Amino acid sequence: MKKILLILPFFLLTILSCKAQDKEPSDFIPKGYTEFKKYSGDLNKDGLEDYVLIIKKTDSANVVMNRFDKKVDRNRRGIIVLFKNANGYELADKNLECFSSENEDGGVYFAPELWIEIKDNKLYIHYGHGRYGYWKYTFRFQKSNFELIGYDSSSNRGPVTNRETSINFLTKKKLTKENTNENAEGGDEIFKENWYDIEIDNLIKLSEIKDFDELDMYNY
Repeated sequence: MKKILLILPFFLLTILSCKAQDKEPSDFIPKGYTEFKKYSGDLNKDGLEDYVLIIKKTDSANVVMNRFDKKVDRNRRGIIVLFKNANGYELADKNLECFSSENEDGGVYFAPELWIEIKDNKLYIHYGHGRYGYWKYTFRFQKSNFELIGYDSSSNRGPVTNRETSINFLTKKKLTKENTNENAEGGDEIFKENWYDIEIDNLIKLSEIKDFDELDMYNY
């Protein structure tokens, strides 16, 4: 009987450990949040299908009237990254409120549209802004964190690209391309390229970004 009592705690711990690993992606969404969008792909080079969840807070206090007297949900959004393993999923990284609401006021134009892409084992956080262009952040899992290794943007005037910027935080290099053809109509731009060295001591971690809207890449 004494031996059974000694073995029982270890047996229970083994069961609980297995249960903790055997989770579905939705099990990682904390209370007070809901799934907004879900993406899948291999992020850690093991050939398994990992998941990225965009989540959204559900605080009713953030459902407000906008300037058009329309009720909109201004709750912020966040991200949860999950790695697939033999028993289920495990948390790789998270940031619960780093993205603004999809219902922000875009002024004379719509607010930028957020979407995620998983490609070549990298995580891309992409903002599209219609005729005005886009910007995107490239993260890679290393040193037990998703770290920002690249940034790309395009500033447009309709079909015409005015300026492109590409930053590689690993090589500490920045490339800018400026259109010098004032009469360009799209596809006939003439770009002047400039390379710059940038200064950065530590790579930015996904989990430490307070607000992507305030992540100023022009400082580099």
